Amino acid sequence: MLNRIGATCHSLSVLVKAGMVEVGRPDLALASLRAVRGLGPIAGAAKVSARRDPDAVAIIDECGPVTYGELDRRSNALARAWLTHGFGAESVIAVLCRDHRGVVDAMLASAKLGARLLLMNTGFSRPQLADVARREGVSALVHDEEFADLLGDVDAEVRRYPESLVEELVHGDQRDLKLPRSGGALVLLTSGTTGTPKGAPRRVRSPLAAAQFLERIPLRRGQTMYVAAPTFHGTGLSQFILAFALGMTVVFRRRFDVRATLEGIAKHRCDVLVVVPTMLQRIVDFGGVRDHDTSSLRILFSAGSALGADLGNRATALFGDVIHNLYGSTEVAVATIATPADWRAAPGTVGKPPRGCLVRLYDEQGREVTEAGTRGRIFVGSGLAFDGYSGGGTKEIIDGLMSSGDVGHFDADGRLFVDGRDDDMIVSGGENVFPAEIEDLLASHPALLEAAVIGVPDREFGQRLRAFVVPSSEIDADTVKAYVKGNLARYKVPRDVVFLGELPRNATGKVLRQKLRDYQEGVPQ
Repeated sequence: MLNRIGATCHSLSVLVKAGMVEVGRPDLALASLRAVRGLGPIAGAAKVSARRDPDAVAIIDECGPVTYGELDRRSNALARAWLTHGFGAESVIAVLCRDHRGVVDAMLASAKLGARLLLMNTGFSRPQLADVARREGVSALVHDEEFADLLGDVDAEVRRYPESLVEELVHGDQRDLKLPRSGGALVLLTSGTTGTPKGAPRRVRSPLAAAQFLERIPLRRGQTMYVAAPTFHGTGLSQFILAFALGMTVVFRRRFDVRATLEGIAKHRCDVLVVVPTMLQRIVDFGGVRDHDTSSLRILFSAGSALGADLGNRATALFGDVIHNLYGSTEVAVATIATPADWRAAPGTVGKPPRGCLVRLYDEQGREVTEAGTRGRIFVGSGLAFDGYSGGGTKEIIDGLMSSGDVGHFDADGRLFVDGRDDDMIVSGGENVFPAEIEDLLASHPALLEAAVIGVPDREFGQRLRAFVVPSSEIDADTVKAYVKGNLARYKVPRDVVFLGELPRNATGKVLRQKLRDYQEGVPQ
Protein backbone atom coordinates (compact mmCIF):
# COMPACT_ATOMS: atom_id res chain seq x y z
CA MET A 1 0.00 0.00 0.00
CA LEU A 2 2.80 2.44 0.94
CA ASN A 3 4.61 1.68 -2.31
CA ARG A 4 1.44 2.38 -4.28
CA ILE A 5 0.87 5.68 -2.46
CA GLY A 6 4.48 6.65 -3.05
CA ALA A 7 4.24 5.83 -6.76
CA THR A 8 1.01 7.86 -7.07
CA CYS A 9 2.58 10.86 -5.35
CA HIS A 10 5.63 10.62 -7.60
CA SER A 11 3.47 10.46 -10.72
CA LEU A 12 1.45 13.47 -9.58
CA SER A 13 4.62 15.48 -8.98
CA VAL A 14 5.79 14.66 -12.51
CA LEU A 15 2.45 15.75 -13.98
CA VAL A 16 2.45 18.98 -11.95
CA LYS A 17 5.96 19.82 -13.18
CA ALA A 18 4.91 19.23 -16.79
CA GLY A 19 1.79 21.38 -16.37
CA MET A 20 -0.71 18.58 -16.92
CA VAL A 21 -2.07 18.93 -13.38
CA GLU A 22 -2.54 22.45 -12.00
CA VAL A 23 -1.96 23.05 -8.31
CA GLY A 24 -5.01 24.76 -6.87
CA ARG A 25 -7.34 23.48 -9.61
CA PRO A 26 -8.79 20.23 -8.19
CA ASP A 27 -11.84 20.76 -10.44
CA LEU A 28 -9.70 20.32 -13.55
CA ALA A 29 -7.89 17.35 -12.02
CA LEU A 30 -11.20 15.59 -11.32
CA ALA A 31 -12.53 16.53 -14.75
CA SER A 32 -9.40 15.08 -16.34
CA LEU A 33 -9.81 11.82 -14.47
CA ARG A 34 -13.48 11.54 -15.46
CA ALA A 35 -12.76 12.45 -19.07
CA VAL A 36 -9.98 9.88 -19.50
CA ARG A 37 -12.08 7.17 -17.85
CA GLY A 38 -15.13 8.01 -19.94
CA LEU A 39 -13.56 8.94 -23.27
CA GLY A 40 -10.12 7.33 -23.26
CA PRO A 41 -6.72 9.02 -23.49
CA ILE A 42 -7.14 10.91 -26.79
CA ALA A 43 -10.65 12.36 -26.52
CA GLY A 44 -10.33 12.70 -22.75
CA ALA A 45 -7.19 14.81 -23.11
CA ALA A 46 -8.80 16.92 -25.85
CA LYS A 47 -11.91 17.47 -23.72
CA VAL A 48 -9.89 18.72 -20.75
CA SER A 49 -7.79 21.03 -22.93
CA ALA A 50 -10.96 22.38 -24.57
CA ARG A 51 -12.41 23.11 -21.13
CA ARG A 52 -9.17 24.70 -19.90
CA ASP A 53 -8.59 26.96 -22.92
CA PRO A 54 -11.02 26.49 -25.84
CA ASP A 55 -9.28 29.15 -27.96
CA ALA A 56 -5.83 27.56 -27.74
CA VAL A 57 -4.58 26.24 -31.07
CA ALA A 58 -4.65 22.45 -31.05
CA ILE A 59 -3.57 21.60 -34.60
CA ILE A 60 -1.86 23.37 -37.45
CA ASP A 61 -2.16 21.39 -40.68
CA GLU A 62 -2.04 22.31 -44.35
CA CYS A 63 -5.47 23.95 -44.00
CA GLY A 64 -4.31 26.21 -41.16
CA PRO A 65 -4.99 26.27 -37.40
CA VAL A 66 -7.89 24.70 -35.50
CA THR A 67 -8.54 25.25 -31.78
CA TYR A 68 -9.36 22.78 -29.02
CA GLY A 69 -12.86 24.23 -28.78
CA GLU A 70 -13.40 23.79 -32.51
CA LEU A 71 -12.20 20.18 -32.37
CA ASP A 72 -14.58 19.46 -29.50
CA ARG A 73 -17.54 20.85 -31.44
CA ARG A 74 -16.55 19.23 -34.76
CA SER A 75 -16.24 15.80 -33.15
CA ASN A 76 -19.60 16.27 -31.39
CA ALA A 77 -21.22 16.76 -34.78
CA LEU A 78 -19.47 13.77 -36.32
CA ALA A 79 -20.41 11.52 -33.40
CA ARG A 80 -24.06 12.62 -33.65
CA ALA A 81 -24.05 11.89 -37.39
CA TRP A 82 -22.65 8.43 -36.75
CA LEU A 83 -25.33 7.78 -34.15
CA THR A 84 -28.00 8.51 -36.75
CA HIS A 85 -26.23 6.08 -39.11
CA GLY A 86 -26.58 3.31 -36.56
CA PHE A 87 -23.10 3.26 -35.02
CA GLY A 88 -22.45 3.15 -31.29
CA ALA A 89 -20.51 1.45 -28.52
CA GLU A 90 -20.45 -1.91 -30.31
CA SER A 91 -19.02 -0.45 -33.52
CA VAL A 92 -15.45 -0.51 -34.83
CA ILE A 93 -14.41 2.72 -36.55
CA ALA A 94 -11.31 2.32 -38.73
CA VAL A 95 -9.21 5.25 -39.93
CA LEU A 96 -7.02 5.10 -43.05
CA CYS A 97 -5.69 8.64 -43.33
CA ARG A 98 -2.56 10.69 -43.36
CA ASP A 99 -2.14 13.21 -40.58
CA HIS A 100 -4.56 16.14 -40.63
CA ARG A 101 -7.51 17.46 -38.60
CA GLY A 102 -9.90 14.89 -40.09
CA VAL A 103 -7.98 12.06 -38.39
CA VAL A 104 -8.43 13.79 -35.03
CA ASP A 105 -12.13 14.40 -35.72
CA ALA A 106 -12.56 10.65 -36.24
CA MET A 107 -10.51 9.76 -33.15
CA LEU A 108 -12.54 12.03 -30.90
CA ALA A 109 -15.94 11.16 -32.38
CA SER A 110 -15.39 7.40 -32.06
CA ALA A 111 -14.47 7.85 -28.39
CA LYS A 112 -17.63 9.91 -27.79
CA LEU A 113 -19.62 6.93 -29.07
CA GLY A 114 -17.66 4.50 -26.90
CA ALA A 115 -16.71 2.73 -30.15
CA ARG A 116 -13.49 0.87 -30.81
CA LEU A 117 -10.98 2.91 -32.84
CA LEU A 118 -8.73 1.05 -35.29
CA LEU A 119 -5.80 2.95 -36.77
CA MET A 120 -4.87 1.57 -40.20
CA ASN A 121 -1.42 1.74 -41.78
CA THR A 122 -1.38 3.98 -44.86
CA GLY A 123 1.19 1.65 -46.41
CA PHE A 124 -1.24 -1.31 -46.53
CA SER A 125 -1.73 -3.26 -49.70
CA ARG A 126 -5.29 -3.88 -50.90
CA PRO A 127 -5.40 -7.50 -49.59
CA GLN A 128 -3.86 -6.51 -46.22
CA LEU A 129 -6.47 -3.79 -45.74
CA ALA A 130 -9.33 -6.17 -46.47
CA ASP A 131 -7.90 -8.91 -44.24
CA VAL A 132 -7.44 -6.59 -41.25
CA ALA A 133 -10.87 -4.95 -41.72
CA ARG A 134 -12.55 -8.38 -41.78
CA ARG A 135 -10.62 -9.77 -38.82
CA GLU A 136 -11.24 -6.68 -36.65
CA GLY A 137 -14.96 -6.50 -37.53
CA VAL A 138 -14.81 -2.98 -38.95
CA SER A 139 -18.19 -1.20 -39.12
CA ALA A 140 -17.13 2.09 -40.73
CA LEU A 141 -13.98 3.18 -42.54
CA VAL A 142 -12.81 6.80 -42.61
CA HIS A 143 -10.33 7.35 -45.42
CA ASP A 144 -8.52 9.95 -47.48
CA GLU A 145 -9.70 10.07 -51.08
CA GLU A 146 -6.27 8.97 -52.29
CA PHE A 147 -6.84 5.53 -50.73
CA ALA A 148 -10.22 4.87 -52.35
CA ASP A 149 -8.77 2.27 -54.75
CA LEU A 150 -7.43 0.25 -51.81
CA LEU A 151 -10.96 -0.35 -50.51
CA GLY A 152 -12.06 -2.57 -53.39
CA ASP A 153 -11.72 -5.84 -51.43
CA VAL A 154 -13.21 -4.52 -48.18
CA ASP A 155 -16.61 -6.07 -47.43
CA ALA A 156 -19.49 -4.09 -48.95
CA GLU A 157 -21.34 -3.74 -45.63
CA VAL A 158 -18.48 -1.61 -44.22
CA ARG A 159 -19.69 1.98 -44.60
CA ARG A 160 -17.20 4.34 -46.24
CA TYR A 161 -16.54 7.88 -45.04
CA PRO A 162 -14.16 9.71 -47.38
CA GLU A 163 -12.41 12.78 -45.98
CA SER A 164 -14.71 15.17 -47.86
CA LEU A 165 -17.80 13.59 -46.28
CA VAL A 166 -16.28 13.78 -42.79
CA GLU A 167 -15.57 17.49 -43.32
CA GLU A 168 -19.22 17.96 -44.27
CA LEU A 169 -20.53 16.04 -41.23
CA VAL A 170 -18.44 17.96 -38.66
CA HIS A 171 -20.50 21.08 -39.38
CA GLY A 172 -23.76 19.49 -38.24
CA ASP A 173 -25.31 19.48 -34.74
CA GLN A 174 -22.35 20.35 -32.48
CA ARG A 175 -24.04 20.06 -29.07
CA ASP A 176 -22.29 18.05 -26.35
CA LEU A 177 -23.11 14.35 -26.01
CA LYS A 178 -23.52 12.35 -22.85
CA LEU A 179 -20.31 10.51 -22.00
CA PRO A 180 -20.38 6.79 -22.85
CA ARG A 181 -20.28 4.28 -20.02
CA SER A 182 -16.75 3.36 -21.00
CA GLY A 183 -14.24 4.79 -23.42
CA GLY A 184 -13.84 2.57 -26.46
CA ALA A 185 -10.62 0.63 -26.90
CA LEU A 186 -7.86 1.89 -29.13
CA VAL A 187 -6.45 -0.76 -31.47
CA LEU A 188 -2.92 -0.31 -32.76
CA LEU A 189 -1.52 -2.66 -35.37
CA THR A 190 1.85 -4.39 -35.20
CA SER A 191 4.38 -3.52 -37.90
CA GLY A 192 3.52 -6.58 -39.99
CA THR A 193 7.04 -6.93 -41.39
CA THR A 194 6.61 -10.72 -41.66
CA GLY A 195 2.89 -11.03 -42.43
CA THR A 196 -0.53 -9.51 -41.85
CA PRO A 197 -0.36 -7.07 -38.90
CA LYS A 198 -1.97 -8.13 -35.63
CA GLY A 199 -4.37 -5.93 -33.68
CA ALA A 200 -3.21 -4.85 -30.22
CA PRO A 201 -6.09 -3.29 -28.23
CA ARG A 202 -5.16 -0.90 -25.45
CA ARG A 203 -7.10 1.03 -22.82
CA VAL A 204 -5.65 3.79 -20.63
CA ARG A 205 -7.76 4.37 -17.54
CA SER A 206 -5.72 7.01 -15.71
CA PRO A 207 -3.89 10.19 -16.76
CA LEU A 208 -1.18 9.17 -14.28
CA ALA A 209 0.13 6.78 -16.96
CA ALA A 210 1.59 9.80 -18.77
CA ALA A 211 4.17 10.14 -16.01
CA GLN A 212 6.10 7.20 -17.48
CA PHE A 213 6.94 9.39 -20.49
CA LEU A 214 7.11 12.76 -18.80
CA GLU A 215 9.56 11.62 -16.13
CA ARG A 216 12.34 11.39 -18.73
CA ILE A 217 11.02 13.58 -21.59
CA PRO A 218 10.61 17.26 -20.62
CA LEU A 219 7.37 17.93 -22.49
CA ARG A 220 5.65 21.00 -21.05
CA ARG A 221 2.33 22.74 -21.32
CA GLY A 222 2.37 25.47 -23.96
CA GLN A 223 5.03 23.94 -26.19
CA THR A 224 4.64 23.31 -29.92
CA MET A 225 5.24 19.80 -31.28
CA TYR A 226 5.95 18.87 -34.89
CA VAL A 227 4.71 15.30 -35.32
CA ALA A 228 6.45 13.92 -38.41
CA ALA A 229 5.94 10.26 -37.45
CA PRO A 230 2.49 8.95 -38.50
CA THR A 231 -0.17 8.86 -35.79
CA PHE A 232 -1.34 5.38 -36.81
CA HIS A 233 1.94 4.19 -35.27
CA GLY A 234 2.74 4.16 -31.56
CA THR A 235 5.62 6.64 -31.95
CA GLY A 236 3.54 9.47 -33.36
CA LEU A 237 0.37 8.56 -31.48
CA SER A 238 1.92 8.43 -28.00
CA GLN A 239 3.47 11.89 -28.33
CA PHE A 240 0.35 13.32 -29.96
CA ILE A 241 -1.71 12.12 -26.98
CA LEU A 242 0.75 13.69 -24.53
CA ALA A 243 0.70 16.94 -26.49
CA PHE A 244 -3.09 17.08 -26.27
CA ALA A 245 -3.04 16.27 -22.56
CA LEU A 246 -0.70 19.24 -22.07
CA GLY A 247 -2.72 21.57 -24.29
CA MET A 248 0.17 21.90 -26.72
CA THR A 249 -0.04 22.90 -30.38
CA VAL A 250 0.59 20.00 -32.78
CA VAL A 251 1.91 20.66 -36.29
CA PHE A 252 0.88 18.05 -38.89
CA ARG A 253 1.81 17.49 -42.51
CA ARG A 254 0.28 14.78 -44.69
CA ARG A 255 3.55 13.59 -46.22
CA PHE A 256 6.99 13.76 -44.70
CA ASP A 257 9.33 16.11 -46.52
CA VAL A 258 12.68 17.17 -45.09
CA ARG A 259 12.65 20.75 -46.30
CA ALA A 260 9.02 21.28 -45.27
CA THR A 261 9.75 19.81 -41.83
CA LEU A 262 12.67 22.17 -41.25
CA GLU A 263 10.63 25.11 -42.53
CA GLY A 264 7.77 24.12 -40.21
CA ILE A 265 10.08 23.96 -37.18
CA ALA A 266 11.43 27.42 -37.98
CA LYS A 267 8.05 29.01 -38.79
CA HIS A 268 6.19 27.69 -35.75
CA ARG A 269 9.18 27.76 -33.37
CA CYS A 270 8.64 24.10 -32.52
CA ASP A 271 10.01 22.86 -29.22
CA VAL A 272 9.60 19.17 -30.10
CA LEU A 273 10.17 17.07 -33.21
CA VAL A 274 8.79 13.50 -33.31
CA VAL A 275 10.36 11.15 -35.87
CA VAL A 276 11.18 7.56 -36.65
CA PRO A 277 14.90 6.95 -37.37
CA THR A 278 14.51 6.78 -41.16
CA MET A 279 13.08 10.30 -41.10
CA LEU A 280 15.97 11.47 -38.96
CA GLN A 281 18.39 9.82 -41.40
CA ARG A 282 16.90 11.84 -44.26
CA ILE A 283 17.09 15.03 -42.22
CA VAL A 284 20.77 14.69 -41.28
CA ASP A 285 21.65 13.68 -44.87
CA PHE A 286 19.95 16.84 -46.15
CA GLY A 287 22.55 19.45 -47.01
CA GLY A 288 20.60 22.50 -45.91
CA VAL A 289 19.79 21.84 -42.24
CA ARG A 290 21.88 24.76 -41.03
CA ASP A 291 20.07 27.09 -43.45
CA HIS A 292 16.97 26.77 -41.23
CA ASP A 293 16.51 28.12 -37.72
CA THR A 294 16.01 25.07 -35.51
CA SER A 295 17.23 26.75 -32.33
CA SER A 296 13.79 26.36 -30.73
CA LEU A 297 14.13 22.54 -30.58
CA ARG A 298 14.44 21.19 -27.05
CA ILE A 299 13.37 17.61 -27.70
CA LEU A 300 14.09 15.37 -30.67
CA PHE A 301 12.04 12.28 -29.92
CA SER A 302 12.93 9.11 -31.82
CA ALA A 303 11.30 5.68 -31.57
CA GLY A 304 9.81 2.92 -33.72
CA SER A 305 13.06 1.23 -34.75
CA ALA A 306 16.72 1.22 -33.75
CA LEU A 307 18.50 4.57 -33.62
CA GLY A 308 22.09 3.79 -34.59
CA ALA A 309 24.93 5.42 -32.68
CA ASP A 310 26.31 7.14 -35.76
CA LEU A 311 22.94 8.60 -36.74
CA GLY A 312 22.22 9.82 -33.21
CA ASN A 313 25.67 11.41 -32.97
CA ARG A 314 25.22 13.21 -36.28
CA ALA A 315 21.83 14.50 -35.14
CA THR A 316 23.36 15.70 -31.87
CA ALA A 317 26.05 17.56 -33.81
CA LEU A 318 23.33 19.34 -35.82
CA PHE A 319 20.70 20.03 -33.16
CA GLY A 320 22.54 19.84 -29.84
CA ASP A 321 21.80 17.67 -26.81
CA VAL A 322 18.13 17.05 -27.58
CA ILE A 323 18.00 13.32 -28.42
CA HIS A 324 15.37 11.33 -26.50
CA ASN A 325 15.47 7.72 -27.70
CA LEU A 326 12.52 5.58 -26.60
CA TYR A 327 12.48 1.80 -26.68
CA GLY A 328 9.22 -0.11 -26.57
CA SER A 329 6.80 -1.92 -28.82
CA THR A 330 3.14 -1.99 -29.78
CA GLU A 331 2.61 -4.73 -27.19
CA VAL A 332 4.70 -3.61 -24.18
CA ALA A 333 4.39 0.17 -24.80
CA VAL A 334 7.25 2.07 -23.13
CA ALA A 335 10.22 0.10 -21.76
CA THR A 336 13.16 2.51 -21.53
CA ILE A 337 14.01 6.07 -22.53
CA ALA A 338 17.47 7.48 -23.21
CA THR A 339 17.90 11.13 -22.27
CA PRO A 340 20.51 13.39 -23.91
CA ALA A 341 22.79 12.70 -20.94
CA ASP A 342 22.40 8.94 -21.49
CA TRP A 343 23.21 9.38 -25.18
CA ARG A 344 26.30 11.46 -24.49
CA ALA A 345 27.59 8.85 -22.04
CA ALA A 346 26.73 5.82 -24.19
CA PRO A 347 25.75 6.50 -27.83
CA GLY A 348 23.35 3.86 -29.12
CA THR A 349 21.72 3.19 -25.76
CA VAL A 350 17.95 3.13 -25.29
CA GLY A 351 18.46 4.30 -21.73
CA LYS A 352 16.83 3.25 -18.48
CA PRO A 353 13.27 2.35 -17.49
CA PRO A 354 11.20 5.20 -16.06
CA ARG A 355 9.60 4.68 -12.68
CA GLY A 356 6.66 2.32 -13.10
CA CYS A 357 8.41 0.20 -15.74
CA LEU A 358 10.48 -2.91 -15.07
CA VAL A 359 12.91 -4.40 -17.57
CA ARG A 360 14.72 -7.71 -17.08
CA LEU A 361 16.78 -10.02 -19.25
CA TYR A 362 16.29 -13.79 -19.37
CA ASP A 363 18.26 -16.56 -21.04
CA GLU A 364 16.76 -19.32 -23.17
CA GLN A 365 16.02 -21.40 -20.06
CA GLY A 366 14.03 -18.57 -18.45
CA ARG A 367 16.74 -17.67 -15.92
CA GLU A 368 17.33 -14.00 -15.21
CA VAL A 369 20.52 -12.50 -16.66
CA THR A 370 22.01 -9.94 -14.26
CA GLU A 371 25.65 -9.54 -15.29
CA ALA A 372 26.48 -6.31 -17.14
CA GLY A 373 27.37 -6.91 -20.77
CA THR A 374 25.69 -10.32 -20.90
CA ARG A 375 23.05 -10.70 -23.56
CA GLY A 376 19.53 -11.89 -22.79
CA ARG A 377 15.95 -11.74 -24.02
CA ILE A 378 14.21 -8.50 -23.04
CA PHE A 379 11.05 -8.67 -20.91
CA VAL A 380 9.06 -5.64 -19.79
CA GLY A 381 6.48 -4.86 -17.12
CA SER A 382 4.39 -1.73 -17.64
CA GLY A 383 0.91 -0.54 -16.78
CA LEU A 384 0.52 0.40 -20.45
CA ALA A 385 1.12 -3.10 -21.86
CA PHE A 386 -1.66 -4.63 -23.94
CA ASP A 387 -3.84 -7.56 -22.82
CA GLY A 388 -3.47 -9.75 -25.91
CA TYR A 389 -4.04 -9.63 -29.65
CA SER A 390 -7.57 -8.99 -30.88
CA GLY A 391 -7.35 -12.18 -32.95
CA GLY A 392 -6.21 -14.20 -29.93
CA GLY A 393 -2.84 -14.99 -28.39
CA THR A 394 -0.27 -12.81 -26.68
CA LYS A 395 3.49 -12.50 -26.14
CA GLU A 396 5.55 -14.81 -23.92
CA ILE A 397 5.39 -13.89 -20.23
CA ILE A 398 7.93 -14.70 -17.49
CA ASP A 399 7.46 -13.56 -13.87
CA GLY A 400 4.63 -11.31 -14.98
CA LEU A 401 6.83 -9.54 -17.55
CA MET A 402 6.10 -9.57 -21.28
CA SER A 403 8.60 -10.38 -24.02
CA SER A 404 9.50 -7.52 -26.35
CA GLY A 405 10.81 -10.02 -28.90
CA ASP A 406 14.26 -8.42 -28.72
CA VAL A 407 17.65 -9.38 -27.32
CA GLY A 408 19.88 -6.93 -25.49
CA HIS A 409 22.26 -6.20 -22.64
CA PHE A 410 22.76 -3.68 -19.84
CA ASP A 411 25.98 -1.75 -19.32
CA ALA A 412 27.57 -1.29 -15.90
CA ASP A 413 25.46 1.83 -15.27
CA GLY A 414 22.15 0.10 -15.98
CA ARG A 415 21.61 1.50 -19.46
CA LEU A 416 19.98 -0.91 -21.92
CA PHE A 417 21.27 -1.68 -25.41
CA VAL A 418 19.13 -3.57 -27.92
CA ASP A 419 21.22 -6.01 -29.93
CA GLY A 420 18.48 -7.11 -32.33
CA ARG A 421 15.33 -9.12 -32.78
CA ASP A 422 15.29 -12.51 -31.10
CA ASP A 423 14.38 -14.16 -34.41
CA ASP A 424 16.98 -12.15 -36.40
CA MET A 425 19.91 -13.97 -34.82
CA ILE A 426 22.14 -15.63 -37.42
CA VAL A 427 24.13 -18.77 -36.60
CA SER A 428 27.11 -18.92 -38.96
CA GLY A 429 29.75 -21.58 -38.48
CA GLY A 430 28.60 -22.10 -34.89
CA GLU A 431 28.86 -18.39 -34.00
CA ASN A 432 25.84 -16.33 -32.99
CA VAL A 433 25.60 -13.03 -34.86
CA PHE A 434 23.07 -10.24 -34.42
CA PRO A 435 22.77 -7.99 -37.48
CA ALA A 436 22.36 -4.69 -35.59
CA GLU A 437 26.03 -4.45 -34.60
CA ILE A 438 27.21 -4.89 -38.19
CA GLU A 439 24.51 -2.61 -39.58
CA ASP A 440 25.42 0.16 -37.15
CA LEU A 441 29.08 -0.12 -38.09
CA LEU A 442 28.37 -0.05 -41.84
CA ALA A 443 26.12 3.00 -41.45
CA SER A 444 29.06 4.85 -39.88
CA HIS A 445 31.16 4.46 -43.07
CA PRO A 446 31.29 7.83 -44.87
CA ALA A 447 30.44 6.20 -48.23
CA LEU A 448 27.36 4.35 -46.95
CA LEU A 449 23.97 5.78 -46.02
CA GLU A 450 22.46 2.67 -44.43
CA ALA A 451 22.73 -1.10 -44.32
CA ALA A 452 20.84 -4.26 -43.47
CA VAL A 453 22.34 -7.68 -42.79
CA ILE A 454 20.57 -11.04 -43.05
CA GLY A 455 21.53 -14.69 -42.97
CA VAL A 456 21.16 -16.85 -46.09
CA PRO A 457 21.61 -20.64 -46.41
CA ASP A 458 25.18 -21.85 -46.83
CA ARG A 459 26.27 -25.46 -47.40
CA GLU A 460 29.46 -25.14 -45.36
CA PHE A 461 28.51 -22.75 -42.55
CA GLY A 462 24.77 -23.34 -42.24
CA GLN A 463 24.23 -19.62 -42.82
CA ARG A 464 26.41 -16.87 -44.19
CA LEU A 465 26.04 -13.13 -43.83
CA ARG A 466 24.70 -11.02 -46.66
CA ALA A 467 24.89 -7.23 -46.37
CA PHE A 468 22.58 -4.92 -48.32
CA VAL A 469 24.07 -1.43 -48.43
CA VAL A 470 22.94 1.94 -49.80
CA PRO A 471 26.01 3.92 -50.93
CA SER A 472 26.33 7.69 -50.83
CA SER A 473 29.45 7.68 -52.99
CA GLU A 474 31.60 5.19 -54.89
CA ILE A 475 32.61 2.11 -52.91
CA ASP A 476 33.11 -1.56 -53.74
CA ALA A 477 32.30 -4.81 -51.96
CA ASP A 478 35.90 -5.50 -50.93
CA THR A 479 36.10 -2.13 -49.19
CA VAL A 480 32.87 -2.86 -47.33
CA LYS A 481 34.19 -6.23 -46.15
CA ALA A 482 37.55 -4.77 -45.16
CA TYR A 483 35.82 -2.12 -43.06
CA VAL A 484 33.93 -4.73 -41.09
CA LYS A 485 37.02 -6.93 -40.74
CA GLY A 486 38.98 -3.99 -39.36
CA ASN A 487 36.41 -3.28 -36.64
CA LEU A 488 34.66 -6.52 -35.72
CA ALA A 489 35.37 -10.22 -35.31
CA ARG A 490 36.24 -12.12 -38.50
CA TYR A 491 33.06 -14.23 -38.41
CA LYS A 492 30.98 -11.01 -38.59
CA VAL A 493 32.34 -10.08 -42.01
CA PRO A 494 29.61 -10.43 -44.70
CA ARG A 495 30.39 -12.96 -47.42
CA ASP A 496 28.05 -11.17 -49.84
CA VAL A 497 27.56 -7.45 -50.38
CA VAL A 498 24.58 -6.20 -52.41
CA PHE A 499 24.25 -2.55 -53.44
CA LEU A 500 20.74 -1.04 -53.48
CA GLY A 501 19.27 2.37 -54.15
CA GLU A 502 17.24 2.09 -50.94
CA LEU A 503 16.27 -0.52 -48.38
CA PRO A 504 12.70 -1.85 -48.48
CA ARG A 505 10.79 -0.46 -45.51
CA ASN A 506 7.25 -0.27 -44.24
CA ALA A 507 5.44 3.01 -43.59
CA THR A 508 7.06 3.42 -40.17
CA GLY A 509 10.58 2.82 -41.39
CA LYS A 510 11.22 -0.78 -40.34
CA VAL A 511 13.28 -2.83 -42.78
CA LEU A 512 11.28 -5.56 -44.55
CA ARG A 513 13.79 -8.35 -44.15
CA GLN A 514 11.64 -10.89 -45.94
CA LYS A 515 11.91 -8.81 -49.09
CA LEU A 516 15.68 -8.88 -48.69
CA ARG A 517 15.60 -12.66 -48.25
CA ASP A 518 13.61 -12.93 -51.47
CA TYR A 519 16.06 -10.70 -53.31
CA GLN A 520 18.36 -12.58 -55.69
CA GLU A 521 19.35 -10.30 -58.54
CA GLY A 522 22.92 -9.04 -58.40
CA VAL A 523 24.00 -11.30 -55.51
CA PRO A 524 27.60 -12.47 -55.97
CA GLN A 525 27.90 -16.20 -56.50
